[in-house]
Amino acid sequence: MNHLIAPSILAADFGNLQRDVEMMNNSQADWMHFDVMDGMFVPNISFGFPLLKAVKKHATKPIDVHLMIVDPDRYLKAFAEEGAYNITVHYEACPHLHRTIQAIKELGCKASVAINPHTPVMLLKDIIADLDMVLVMSVNPGFGAQKFIQHSYTKIAEVKELSQNYNPQLLIEVDGGVDITNAAKLLKAGANVLVAGNSVFSSADQVAAITQLKQASA
Repeated sequence: MNHLIAPSILAADFGNLQRDVEMMNNSQADWMHFDVMDGMFVPNISFGFPLLKAVKKHATKPIDVHLMIVDPDRYLKAFAEEGAYNITVHYEACPHLHRTIQAIKELGCKASVAINPHTPVMLLKDIIADLDMVLVMSVNPGFGAQKFIQHSYTKIAEVKELSQNYNPQLLIEVDGGVDITNAAKLLKAGANVLVAGNSVFSSADQVAAITQLKQASA
């Protein structure tokens, strides 16, 4: 399959949010990545339902919601109702992960699990057949513009190997430090969804930056 590009709204200009959403609409972006942080699971606070509603009002691309929060089950229904296409929860935050994934699917959303840089891939073995996507965090979650963790290539390859045995249609997303210098290597390792924040929104030509990522090849 052709890989997908999901620019991260966390790096957008919130003072010109409609402009940036429309830029993504008119680009080769496939999804819009929406990071939700609660200041507890990660050491930062981002945004929630009101901003998702504002983005959804203008977005013509699916919204990829990444919940970096404790007890995400409390808010699954609300995020689905506000327009989430895909909902990602963290393995580390879900003590009853199968139930959480089932709840996401019952709400009509795609279901995804994220793993932090220190979390072994093999912990996903018992859940991977039920997932639409795995998100490999290539930085420690919480802040944008962090340095890419090199071991992430190995983790992506491990997810790919696991998926071939249990879920060949699985999407593998990578988030953190993604730019045109490592896109091809990430795709070669097995990723097929690239989240890019700072490398897109700090670019003088944001549409061209997205196009470059979309045209990258393994």
